Amino acid sequence: MIVLSIIRDCLDALLHPSARYDALMRARHRAFMAPRLLGSLVALAAFPIYLAMRGAPTGIEVAAFAWLIAPILLSWFLSRTGRYEGAHILSALALAVLVMMVAVSTGGIESFAAVWLIVVPLEAALSASRRVVVFASTLALSCAAALIALGHFELLPAPASSTVLHSVLMAAGVASATLYAAGLAISAESLARTSVSLLYLEEDRYRLLAGNMSDVISRHNRNGAVEFISPAAEAMLGTPGARLTGHGLFDRVHVADRPAYLTALSDAARGSEQRVEFRLRRDAVRGQNISADFIWVEMRCRPLEQASSEADVVAVMRDVTDRKLQEQALELARTAAEQADASKTRFLATMSHELRTPLNAIIGFSEMIVHEEAMMLDVARRREYAQLINDSGQHLLSVVNGILDISKMETGNFEIAPEPFAPRTALLHCCNLLALKARDNGVDLITRAAEDLPVMNGDPRAFKQIALNLVANAIKFTERGGSVTVSATVEGPRLMLVVADTGIGIDAEDLARIGDPFFQAGKTYQRKHEGTGLGLSIVKGLVGLHDGEMNVRSTVGEGTTVTVTLPLDFAPPLAPSNNVATLKLAPRAGSQDEVHQVKKRA
Repeated sequence: MIVLSIIRDCLDALLHPSARYDALMRARHRAFMAPRLLGSLVALAAFPIYLAMRGAPTGIEVAAFAWLIAPILLSWFLSRTGRYEGAHILSALALAVLVMMVAVSTGGIESFAAVWLIVVPLEAALSASRRVVVFASTLALSCAAALIALGHFELLPAPASSTVLHSVLMAAGVASATLYAAGLAISAESLARTSVSLLYLEEDRYRLLAGNMSDVISRHNRNGAVEFISPAAEAMLGTPGARLTGHGLFDRVHVADRPAYLTALSDAARGSEQRVEFRLRRDAVRGQNISADFIWVEMRCRPLEQASSEADVVAVMRDVTDRKLQEQALELARTAAEQADASKTRFLATMSHELRTPLNAIIGFSEMIVHEEAMMLDVARRREYAQLINDSGQHLLSVVNGILDISKMETGNFEIAPEPFAPRTALLHCCNLLALKARDNGVDLITRAAEDLPVMNGDPRAFKQIALNLVANAIKFTERGGSVTVSATVEGPRLMLVVADTGIGIDAEDLARIGDPFFQAGKTYQRKHEGTGLGLSIVKGLVGLHDGEMNVRSTVGEGTTVTVTLPLDFAPPLAPSNNVATLKLAPRAGSQDEVHQVKKRA
C-alpha cells in the first residue's frame, strides 16, 4: 500500500493542471501514464539481462529497445500539454510503427509482432473518444493490409529458418500482447469503476441538494406532464410527489390559472425562458380532517436542450404566498389612502359650502342689525333678521354635531343608553316634525305604523335620529309631486322600518358607497341638493350600534327604499359604564352591487 501511495503521488505530480481538479480526467491521465512509464522502465531494466542471455543484439532489436523511450516521451507530452486525445493518437502511431518495424523484419503478417496490431484499437478505447478509436482502428487495419501486400508481392526479407525460434517468438508475442491487453482491461475496469463512483457521488450530491431545497424542481415532457419532481413538493403541497407525476400537478392548478401555466410550459419547450405565477391547491391536515386551500407559486422554466425546437422543460417553483399577501395589503392600503384623499376632498368641498353659507348669513344679518339706525330697520325687519340668524346658527350647529357624531363613531367613543320605549310614538313624532318640510316640497308623506307595535328596548334618541335622517333624506331627494312612505312592522324578534320614496334614485356606481361619511350621490361640485352627506353615515353607525342591519335598494329615476332592521330586545355588550354601548365604524364597503346591504355588529 505504501508503494502504491508513492506511485500515486508521483503520478499526481506529473499531471497537467487542467486534470488536477476533475476526478475522472485525473484518473484517465493516470491510466495513460502509469502503464507506459512502468512498462518502459521495466523493459529498459530488462535490456541488460536480455543482452547477457542473447549476446550481441541485431539492429532490429536495438531499434525495438530504443523505441521503448517513446512511451516516456508520450507521458511527458500529456503532462505538459494536457491534450488527452492527442496523446492517445501519438501512442497509437508509435505502437503501430514499432509493430510494423518488427513484423517487416520477422515475417510480415505471420510475424509474432503482427498480433500486436490488435492492441492498437484496444488501447485507443481508453481515450473515451470515438475519433481516436476510429483513427486507431483504421491505422491497425492499414498496417495489417500493408503487411499482407508486402508478403504477397514478396517484398519482405526472408524470415529465420529455425522453426523452434519462430514458435518461441510467436509464443512470446502472443503472451506479451495478452498481458498488455489484460493491463488495458484492468485500466478500463478501473476507469469504469471510477466513473460509476463519481456518478453515484454526483447523484448523491444532487439528491442532497434537491432534498433540502425549499424550491420545487420538476421536469416536464412536451405535453406538460411531470416526469420528475423533487421531494420538496410534499412539504409545499402536502401530498407525496408520486401523486404529482403525469398530470397530477396540472390537476392542482387553479382552473383560472391553467391557461397561463400551460402557455408557459409550451413557450419554454420552444426554447425561451418563462416566468409565470399561478395558484396551486395544497392539502393541509387539521385534526383528523384534510382541508384544501390555494397557495401562490412562482414558476421559472426553460428547455433542457436549447438547440431543440421541442425539448423537455425543467421548472423551479417557489411559494410566493407571503409576497402576494403583502402586495394585496399594499394595494388595499393604496386604495384606502386614495379613498381617504377623496374623502378629504369631498369633506372640504362640502364643508366649504355648508359652513360658509350659514356663517355668511349670520355675519351679514348681524351687521345689518348693528347698523339698524343707518338702515332704518323697523321692529318686524329686525325680528326677521334675528330669526334668520337663529336658523343659520341652528343649521351650523346641526352640521357641527353631525361631524362630531361621525368622529365619535369612527373612534369608538359614541355612546348610547338603551331603555324601553314605544317605537310607534317615536316614529309618528318624527314624521310630524317633517310634515311641514314635505308639504313645502310638494311631497306626500305617508306613515304606516301598526297600533299594536310592541315596546322595544333601545336608545330612543338614536331611534329618532335614524328615522329623522332617513325621512328627511327621502323628502330632500324626491321631486315635487312624489311621495315618501314610512312603515314599521314586526317580523319575529325584530322591528322592520322601511322608508320608500319615488325620488331620483341612486346610480349603481354610487350605491356601493352610500353610507360613507361626506359622500353624496353624483359629482360633488354639481350636486343639486344641500347637505353634508352625513345622514346615512350616522344611520349606518347607529343601526350597527343596535346590532341591526341596513339595506338600500334603488333604481335611477324610480326611487329608493331603505330598510332598517332592529332587534326588539337589544342587549348592549359590556362597557365600562352601566348600560352603555360604544361603536367603532368598520372599514367602508367597496362593492358596486345594485343592492347594497350593510351589517354592523357592535
